Amino acid sequence: MEAAFFDLDKTVIAKSSLLAFGRPLYRQGLLSRSALLKSAYNQAIYRLRGADEARMERARDSMLSVTRGWEQAEVTGIVRETFEKIVAPIIYAEVLELFEEHLDAGRKIFLVSSSPIEIVSHLAEYLGVDECIASRSCVDDDGRYTGELEFYAYGPHKATAIRHAAERDGIDLARSYAYSDSITDAPMLELVGHPVAVNPDRELARLARQKEWEIREFDQPVRLRRRVPTPGPAPTAAVGGVLAAVGLGVAGYRWAQHRQKPRLVFGNRLAFGHRG
Repeated sequence: MEAAFFDLDKTVIAKSSLLAFGRPLYRQGLLSRSALLKSAYNQAIYRLRGADEARMERARDSMLSVTRGWEQAEVTGIVRETFEKIVAPIIYAEVLELFEEHLDAGRKIFLVSSSPIEIVSHLAEYLGVDECIASRSCVDDDGRYTGELEFYAYGPHKATAIRHAAERDGIDLARSYAYSDSITDAPMLELVGHPVAVNPDRELARLARQKEWEIREFDQPVRLRRRVPTPGPAPTAAVGGVLAAVGLGVAGYRWAQHRQKPRLVFGNRLAFGHRG
């Protein structure tokens, strides 16, 4: 079996998923104005300078501090209720073409992101992606975030989770594909036989040139419409008129046939959250 592993931010969607949901979290009173502005500032720095371990660690610690005490169910509900408006218009058309190509080749598709599982799992469900690997926060017995992480899907941790999934499913990594925009995902890209740098930051672009990896630029975010409202438990997806205009009409049918609720995976365990 072969697979294709996709990073999320600036690879599948055109912006930071965390920043995209900052405004609805602010409107619901979960995020302060100062925290929202700080998130926007950090994203601007990331775009200018790229990611590095120190910046990612600071962003992680800041987010954990902010979310301590939030109810997981409320956050999940906000994501589902606002998803259609927030994320559906910024999915790259080029990614949808790649999904179709990989499905035609019989490859399993994974979303692999350091973003919270509450966001990544819903996008995976929305797109009909097989599985997702994402960061998971600890939750107490009252369903509130503790401010600690069970699993941080970042850098080498992504690579570890991918190895576990490959061992479990018999995936041939040497014949598989991986896509990312960030140098922090070098361990993931180095795992596979077909690494692709997508909209790469400066460090990843330099590494890709050195290793003669394929480099792609995605620049066509489009709205993917679905047949049923976002909050549905296991909806199907179809490609609307905008995607048909770029020749992707058949992809909607393929995803409708392919859809299943994605598994959330770390290593050989299925995990939807952790009670701390």
